[in-house]
Amino acid sequence: WALYLAAGLAAYVLLAPLEVAVVLFIRSIPLFVALPFTTDFDNFNTWRIISAIIFLKWVWPKIPNYKLQITNKFQISNFKTPLFILLGFAVLSVIPAGDKILAVKRIIYFANLSLVGIVLYDLARKSDAANRFIKNISVPVIIVTIVGLIQLASTYFIDIYQFMRIWGEGIQCRQFGNEWCSIAVQLGNTWFAYYGEQLSLRVFSLFPDSHSFPQFVLLGLPAIFALALSKFGINDFANLKKMYRTRTRLIIILVPMVFLVAILSGTRGIWAASIGVLLFILIVFIKFQRTVVAKEHKNLFKYLATYMIAFFMLFSVAYPIFVSPQFLLSKGDFGLFGSRIRSIIDFGETSNSQRIAIWKQSVESIKDKPFLGVGIGNFPVVLGQDLFLARAGSSAHNLYLHIAAEMGIPALIAMVWFLFVLLNKTFHNFVREKDQVLAVYNGASLLTIPWVLMYSFTDVAIFDERAFLLLVVTASIILSQKQ
Repeated sequence: WALYLAAGLAAYVLLAPLEVAVVLFIRSIPLFVALPFTTDFDNFNTWRIISAIIFLKWVWPKIPNYKLQITNKFQISNFKTPLFILLGFAVLSVIPAGDKILAVKRIIYFANLSLVGIVLYDLARKSDAANRFIKNISVPVIIVTIVGLIQLASTYFIDIYQFMRIWGEGIQCRQFGNEWCSIAVQLGNTWFAYYGEQLSLRVFSLFPDSHSFPQFVLLGLPAIFALALSKFGINDFANLKKMYRTRTRLIIILVPMVFLVAILSGTRGIWAASIGVLLFILIVFIKFQRTVVAKEHKNLFKYLATYMIAFFMLFSVAYPIFVSPQFLLSKGDFGLFGSRIRSIIDFGETSNSQRIAIWKQSVESIKDKPFLGVGIGNFPVVLGQDLFLARAGSSAHNLYLHIAAEMGIPALIAMVWFLFVLLNKTFHNFVREKDQVLAVYNGASLLTIPWVLMYSFTDVAIFDERAFLLLVVTASIILSQKQ
């Protein structure tokens, strides 16, 4: 039925208004499934077709009138400049790539991921569509959070073999195709925390791993905040005490639920990056002192920042869940959860020591090939691995080292430049925005975007198609706002 569903979605997107088509795409990000064209080629996902149709529908009317503006003049504050530089070095990195076909496929993959962002950016600049897009981001976040909790509940009624048949061989095969399914079920996955014979689920919901899932829900959290505080007017933020006393919309209960499933993903990098968020909050308050900021916006950010307290408090809720008997097995070690937390700073722990070794090899590779790297999509070469493992997740376990190793130091500089522009734009949007929904969205993004970027020092899971699509949507909304 996947092929028929894809055909139906394609027909709907062709006939529906462009803004409606983009809304449908945003809602469907974690729900798109792989298309079984043949037995050996069944991992081509529906989103790739739908995003291409949306882009062509947007660009086609512009071609006869030559209204498609691709770039502006070179400006430090213009986000397009670093993106074009990054694209240029991605293309140039094909030259040293050992597998040039793999490199070209990787470029096409990222270009495909970016198509809807281009359309969304244009629509949001020319209308009030940004508010509508923001509100609809909450839909997939709610869906994957609820599915994650259902997944957690299932561990108390079935054993590990039944779990793998349902979530691995059943659901994941249909979501991502047999190639990924075989890798996840037979070669390895990140779905469980192992301590000897003890086993605990790391919630991954509808995602291929427990690393991309928490990034997705955190990136979607600003939309939840925007909806929850929609009963407030911008002037209501002038009284911080009144804000704490006033009841928000019921959807606010999603905030602690999102925090909880992010903790239960067992992703230690997400836990550690939360400390970095606290430091970033201090940076924002310092910028408040150096910028003319209305009292309403200062109070709103203080209000949003206090929810970080809830995140840390929820570890007390996660603890009994993590150490409880799952998969019909008993657990004798109630220090299991604490051991996982302590392992964050244990450099001798297997996962940490392997990461450090990979970082060292990545640095050596960057020193050896600083300008164009080993070629985009060819990272396994850095570790002396088979290029097939690129599909299985072979990476530098650090987004920034990964980009430098694959495409060179100039590409890394361009990416950091873009991220700086994005964060700076988010801050200025927040302090100047008069629209309540946009103000809350930008304010909460000052918490969640740095969270994901700091987590990326330990992983490259943001490259997962679902997480990256939401990052593209988030960035497009923020960059489209005129101030």
